[in-house]
Amino acid sequence: MSQTVAVLDIGKTNVKLSLFDQGRLLWEKSTSNRILPGPPYPHEDVDSAWAFFVGALSEAARAHEIGALVPTAHGAAGALIGASDLALPVMDYEFPEVEQIEPDYAKIRPPFSESLSPKLPAGLNLGRQLACQKWRCPDLFVQAKHFLTYPQYWAWRLTGVVASEITSLGAHTDLWEPRQGRASSLVKGLGIGGLIPPLRRAFDPLGPIKPDIAAATSLAPETQVFCGVHDSNASLLPYLISREGPFTLLSTGTWVILMCVGLSLGQLDALDDTLANVNVLGQPTACGRFMGGREYAVIAGDGGNPDLAAIERVIASGAMALPCFSGQGGPYARTKGVIRGEVAARDRTALATLYCALISDLMLTRMGATNGDLIIEGTFAGNLVFCQALGTLRPKQRVFAAQDAAGTARGAAMLAHWPPAYPIAAPTPVPAVSIAGLGAYRDAWTARINLIAR
Repeated sequence: MSQTVAVLDIGKTNVKLSLFDQGRLLWEKSTSNRILPGPPYPHEDVDSAWAFFVGALSEAARAHEIGALVPTAHGAAGALIGASDLALPVMDYEFPEVEQIEPDYAKIRPPFSESLSPKLPAGLNLGRQLACQKWRCPDLFVQAKHFLTYPQYWAWRLTGVVASEITSLGAHTDLWEPRQGRASSLVKGLGIGGLIPPLRRAFDPLGPIKPDIAAATSLAPETQVFCGVHDSNASLLPYLISREGPFTLLSTGTWVILMCVGLSLGQLDALDDTLANVNVLGQPTACGRFMGGREYAVIAGDGGNPDLAAIERVIASGAMALPCFSGQGGPYARTKGVIRGEVAARDRTALATLYCALISDLMLTRMGATNGDLIIEGTFAGNLVFCQALGTLRPKQRVFAAQDAAGTARGAAMLAHWPPAYPIAAPTPVPAVSIAGLGAYRDAWTARINLIAR
């Protein structure tokens, strides 16, 4: 059987198919992830995504012999499936009206001490989505036979096999107890225990693709599908198996996820949007999150990355971006972002870079992540000044950049040959620089945000 692995990567913004052979990217194709307006609520356009994957697999199979498929997806979506199809649409986690159920949901939500899952806006807590679907769409909900977290929904479409998996169940869903390794009290409170399939490991094969998919894509009928993984945990995999803790991975894209391996869970605080995810080995991992990619885009405008001179101009000007520019994620999600002072249009990217570095530094400090290397992967790894600013702010920690746009998918591909026998590429050390005035700028910025009520 071929060693080539195809990864179905379902993000908030894009869906992508990538092919890897022993960690080497062979082929990829992506398209936008669409949200449909409803009824009964805004939801993922799973049929368009599925059509894309079938077409992309067919195209890729003409050039490469594919031996395995692995799905990975974000952690704020799940699928209620009936006898043969969705019982309800897959809710868009940014649907704000889900918060209307909060008074009732608060009565059954587990305390943070149990779930280590903070109260998040809209549908970012998957448990709140389920409660909304059950209480607002009872006629459809009663048709559900199984509840699948999002990677496992795509595995089910490929194989017809239902499974649960801990990295997705443990991703700020309110449905899991990370310390105990079991379902939280919310599962009983919602009466959904019978909908959750047995646990499988992310690297477990679920079976071969269904015959109709083999026929539609020209894949071999014996092509294996693996259970799949939460996307941030996929990004963590190369480092989880190649280095000892403590270390921190900043997985950056639409969201910045700070994953602190080897860190105590004792300083996690629901008000800071810090939480525990669960890695593929079942170990709780202290995490923080903010919507850094989206906030960067709002502040920067046209985008791009700044140079060091632009950073120093902004620092000298005293202009500051104060949180929050996305309305979700991080310690100040409920406050409205504002820019204080004057900043030239050409320096907006520098202002955005400083903002994201300062928020990252603040969250790491509050979590107690003061030791070990900092590894930056994803979008911000290509922003050298972001990496250098974070290193200047945290001089006792070494900073590395993994400039790999396919990092999440590459990590997911490892699951098809777990543990991988091939060498793992090391991230690149970021040279330390001196950024004039950054320490005083941080002090002034911190003083201002300390006036913001959380």
